[in-house]
This record gives sequence, structure tokens and C-alpha cells, in this order.
Amino acid sequence: MGALALVSAVGLAVDDRILVGAPIWAKPFKFSVSFVAYALSLAWMLSLLPRGRRTGWWAGTVVAVASAVEMALITLQVVRGTQSHFNQATPFDNAVFQIMGGTVVVLWLGALVIALLLLRARILDRATARVVRLSSLIALAGAAVGFLMVRPTPEQLASDDPPIVGAHSVGVPDGGPSMPVTGWATTGGDLRVAHFFGMHALQLLPLVLLALTALAARSPRLTRFADERVRLRLALTASAVYAAVFVLLTWQALRGQALLAPDGATLAGAGAIALLGAAATAFSFRRTSPGGPSPAPPSPAPPTTPTEEFSA
Repeated sequence: MGALALVSAVGLAVDDRILVGAPIWAKPFKFSVSFVAYALSLAWMLSLLPRGRRTGWWAGTVVAVASAVEMALITLQVVRGTQSHFNQATPFDNAVFQIMGGTVVVLWLGALVIALLLLRARILDRATARVVRLSSLIALAGAAVGFLMVRPTPEQLASDDPPIVGAHSVGVPDGGPSMPVTGWATTGGDLRVAHFFGMHALQLLPLVLLALTALAARSPRLTRFADERVRLRLALTASAVYAAVFVLLTWQALRGQALLAPDGATLAGAGAIALLGAAATAFSFRRTSPGGPSPAPPSPAPPTTPTEEFSA
């Protein structure tokens, strides 16, 4: 994937072809960079497994091979100058897309096996274990958003034999006005936003925990983060906030709403997530044990006579 990212970067510089409103080499470049981060994160998580490493090795190999096949087909279609995703214009294009769909399913199942292994394993401290497990589950949900993209749009359903079946955008055609770099639609919903955000929970959530751990060693204000109970609460809070934002982004896209043009309902949801997240963070840092001296143990009660016991 690293080598393909370099090849795609050269393609962006020397090939001026445009496909579906974006430079033709933009998709393999973004996908290869994304797969680099995704694969490195999975490899690190697999290294944490005390048991089931053999199964994890096979699952990781399946993910790597499926990713490589997916990228080879995307690059093949770029070289041919045609669209890879949703393309049914010719029998060959349809076969390529069907194989790509199969590799995505295989990749998702391999990642599911790794997530299940992580759920059962005893890894590191509790906070890190929770973040690793929850981020892998959120990443699975993010990958599953891709399955929503293969649904035909109303315009495609109205056509007898559409060459393209499925879309990234909701409410607007693919290839319209878009954000720079990401290419996400600016006039309608775009499922790639939630897809990207969900899948990269695998990197972002563990990085947040690692960053806080590093800062706690240097900042007196974060000394409480060294407490395992505080770390665990913050890990659960960060994971819950991340999952809630992922759900909000998916809901926003499915309603045909651009990321940077939220309506009142989306803003209300974002505000609720922010308030609840802030409250949970404040609760996470609360004192875990009283600072004063421990209270004296209660004095033992006087022994009771058999009559008193029976009366009680």
C-alpha cells in the first residue's frame, strides 16, 4: 500500500484525467494511505493477543490479501480510464465490481474475527483493553456503511439498464460540487464521511489514550490520569462519544445533508453529544477515594441472648 501510494502520487502529478469530478488517481491514493493506517493498527492489535495468535495471524493475512486484491482492481480500472465502484457498463466492469464486493465482505469478516479475538483476550490494562476492543467494533460498523452505498438511487431504479448502480452521495449525483482533498459532496449527503470516520476509530481512539498517557507524565493537571479507574472512565467516555458522532454522521448523510450544512436536528444532536461528553469527562476525573483519613470502623454490637435473637 505504501508503494501504491507513491505510484498514485506520481499519477496525480502527471495524469490530468478527471473521473466523476475528481482526479483519476485520487481514489487509489486515498485508499492506499487509508489501508496503510488500517493495517498498521490491526497489526499492533494482533501483537497484543496472548492467545489465539495463530487464528489472528490467519485473519490478518486474509485482511491483507483482500485489501491487496481490492486495490489491484481499483488501479486496473484507473489505468483503463473507467470507474471501479458501482460500474456495470460492460460485463467486464460488472465482473470487476462483483469481485471487489466479494473482497470487501472477506475483509470485513477477517476484521470481525480479529475483533472477536480482542474481545476475549486479556490485554494490557483495562483502559487500553476497552479502547482496543471498542475501536475495533466501531471500525467494523464504519466499514459496514460501505454496504449502504451499493443501493441503487431513485434515478437508477427508474432506468431500465443503468451503467452505474449505487452511489457515495445521497440526494445528489456523484461527481458534483465537493470538498477539496476528501471529495465529499457539499450539496448533499455523503456516506463516505461516516465510512471514513468509523473505520479510523481503529487509530484515533488508541492514539487519544496514548497521548493522554504521555501528557499525564508531564502535566501536573493530568496526574489523576495515572489512576487506572480514571483512565478506564475516560476510555469509555471517548469511545461512547466517538460512536455517537459516527451514528450522527451516518444519520446526517442518509438524510441527504452535507457535512458542512447541518440542519437544526443535526446541530441539536451534536450539542447533546458535546454536553454529555463534557459531563462524562468531568465525572471521569472526580476523586476516586476520599482524601481525608479513613473513617474508624464501627464498634461491634453487643452479643444478643437467644431470646433477643428469636424476637428479632
